[in-house]
Amino acid sequence: MQPMNQGQGNLGNHQPNQMKQPSNQAGMTKPGQSLNHGGHELFDAHEVIAGIISMLDQYQMYEQHIQDPALKDILQRQTTFVTKTYNTIVESFQTGHDPKVPTQEYKMQQSNNIVYGIQAGKPKKPNASTSELSDQGISAYMLGNAKSLTSLLAMTAVEMTNPVLRRVIADTVPNFIELSYEIFLYQNKHAYYQVPQLAEEDMINMLNSYTTVQQTPNNPLH
Repeated sequence: MQPMNQGQGNLGNHQPNQMKQPSNQAGMTKPGQSLNHGGHELFDAHEVIAGIISMLDQYQMYEQHIQDPALKDILQRQTTFVTKTYNTIVESFQTGHDPKVPTQEYKMQQSNNIVYGIQAGKPKKPNASTSELSDQGISAYMLGNAKSLTSLLAMTAVEMTNPVLRRVIADTVPNFIELSYEIFLYQNKHAYYQVPQLAEEDMINMLNSYTTVQQTPNNPLH
């Protein structure tokens, strides 16, 4: 039994050295890498990056089931753009400095014409199998991905402490708004996303519920 006790003693003697290992992590930083991030910021950034990965992975699954070439074109263009955005965010996150490729501007190709009103259609229900997947459903999934990330990016931007990462995340928000709007326009065009309106009198009353305030120059302090 004595050798076992000696082995246990050796393991016990090594434990303090193992506990000290995290203090050496600074030696593992990459060239040009900066540690100018707050703890809460790191958690939020991880959530954003993981969310973008999830979106890109799901877009890959959607593509094989899409029937409409127009929807497939939207998905492919958005995939290309979001992949570039992902690389920009990851680089600025890891280095804490300006990325080599700055935040780009997404330009959608849908017209801004909205169809208002509701048309009766078949009641919706969950699919019984993947064979029932449709462009209507897939475009709805895409819209859900884009809209949820838009909200997450906006919330994350105000939690950033690193100025570069804050700006990159903040500049990404308008792009994801455009991604969402492009998908909405596609859905609206095909009556997948219908837009009801209020009665004209109610709408006018709502629009006239506010008025501007008269601003006067501040009096100079003497």
